[in-house]
Amino acid sequence: MNPVKLIVFSGSIRNGSHNTKLASAVSAIAADVGADVTHISLKDYPAPLFDSEWEKENGVPASVTELGALMSASDAAFLASPEYNSGVTPLLKNTIDWLSRLKPHPFKETVFSLGGVSPGSLGGIRGLFALRTTLVGLNAIVMPEQLTVGGAGSAFNEDGSFSNERTQSLATAQLERLIDVAGRLRN
Repeated sequence: MNPVKLIVFSGSIRNGSHNTKLASAVSAIAADVGADVTHISLKDYPAPLFDSEWEKENGVPASVTELGALMSASDAAFLASPEYNSGVTPLLKNTIDWLSRLKPHPFKETVFSLGGVSPGSLGGIRGLFALRTTLVGLNAIVMPEQLTVGGAGSAFNEDGSFSNERTQSLATAQLERLIDVAGRLRN
């Protein structure tokens, strides 16, 4: 059987982003547990601020169509999302809004798993609730587990792996379950 195709990305493109580090750590673990991982940066898929008038005049940006095709070709997705004011980053929300304009939109084809990291102890959980609400509103299948990592400044080793064994174990278990569910649903 072919390995589950997993796309991984962060809702941040900031240099040194803790959530980009989370996406990298998750990508490495997912590859170790047998997924075919594609790790991307939203920096490579720029899109203007969503505006239906702009869309009417210009259509969906080619970058969004390309990202949508990549997502549709994936069985699963892991989104590492920072928390901005208890919500989703503007970049990630804009990306989701544009992707939802594709017909069919890729959210119905992919099983999602969420994670976040923050300097505080909550690990971005409030932002993940907002992200979950948005994805479920688009009829996405979103796994119940969420990987929340607090203490961002000391959460990763120099090689990008998790510095805490418990976090490593939780991430591995979450990814194994995501891969299992996505594999079952694609058949």
